[in-house]
Amino acid sequence: MSTLKNDRFLRALLRQPVDVTPVWMMRQAGRYLPEYRATRAKAGSFMDLCRNPELACEVTIQPLDRYPLDAAILFSDILTVPDAMGLGLYFTEGEGPRFERPVRDEAAVKALGLPDMEDDLGYVMDAVRTIRRELDGRVPLIGFSGSPWTLATYMVEGGGTKNFAQVKGMMFDRPELMHQLLSRVADSVTAYLNAQIAAGAQAVMIFDTWGGALTPAAYQAFSLDYMQRIIQGLTREAEGRQVPVILFTKGGGLWLERMAESGCDALGIDWTLDLAEARRRVGDKVVLQGNMDPCVLYASPERIREEVGRVLESFGPGEGHVFNLGHGIHPNIPPEHAGAFVEAVHELSRPYHQASRSLPGSK
Repeated sequence: MSTLKNDRFLRALLRQPVDVTPVWMMRQAGRYLPEYRATRAKAGSFMDLCRNPELACEVTIQPLDRYPLDAAILFSDILTVPDAMGLGLYFTEGEGPRFERPVRDEAAVKALGLPDMEDDLGYVMDAVRTIRRELDGRVPLIGFSGSPWTLATYMVEGGGTKNFAQVKGMMFDRPELMHQLLSRVADSVTAYLNAQIAAGAQAVMIFDTWGGALTPAAYQAFSLDYMQRIIQGLTREAEGRQVPVILFTKGGGLWLERMAESGCDALGIDWTLDLAEARRRVGDKVVLQGNMDPCVLYASPERIREEVGRVLESFGPGEGHVFNLGHGIHPNIPPEHAGAFVEAVHELSRPYHQASRSLPGSK
């Protein structure tokens, strides 16, 4: 594996000195880029794009060719795991992802198998290996998975949901069955992330998109406990370096202290929580990632720069911050606005870091 030319993202996750605050964007390889849309059209469908390691590599690297980002994130989908567990993932125009066989009873839970990471999900591992080769040490590669609760939501509902009727119905009425499902999914996610690390992912992130829809008690029992179990089962060192883990619960600001005790290295923060308050609440237990409102990118470059400055000021001086949006970049953001965002982070963050000496990736 190539030596990293820019490791400030990994250094920041370990609270080591950096010259500027590292920055990447959730969904940075996505529909806001015309080159992504062209590759997606060439692939034929979203899942065909995910299942083609060469094309997945191409779209992973596209934003890095435009912007001086400090990390790449694997192009894939969180629903690859339940698909590999036999649920029959498909996409319908205007409706998003659906499953042919939702999981709604004991028989369906018992029928779920642990996917084989090279047979059933080998296309993901091939993509990781291909991306690492093509990056050639440019920046680190982030692997990821959905959280057990988030994946279970799609699995029980059969697709997206607004009211969580099926999944919360099972959680409240058949908690023991929900725990059986979450346990199987947690085992699959642990194996999946470890396989990504073995294939070359240098950090991993767990996306808990729907954890914020739970009550505090339910969040602990049905979401955080299973993410903590995954974190405890992860490979934490590869290629002679620590493999950091980022945990992100959208709408999870209420439970920041609990998340900080999970064993993760960093917490993703959405835009509903001020970084100064988040930093005060967790201290030095974890690094913070975030948290500009993605809709700021609809504004002028001048306003984007101003908001970047406000977020940096909110976190304050010192190490332990990875700049990101509070959620994924929207499909119709002007690409030049994303560029203004990345440049502003690097330029405006320099005074916040005492380590002015030359570091890998510094400019």
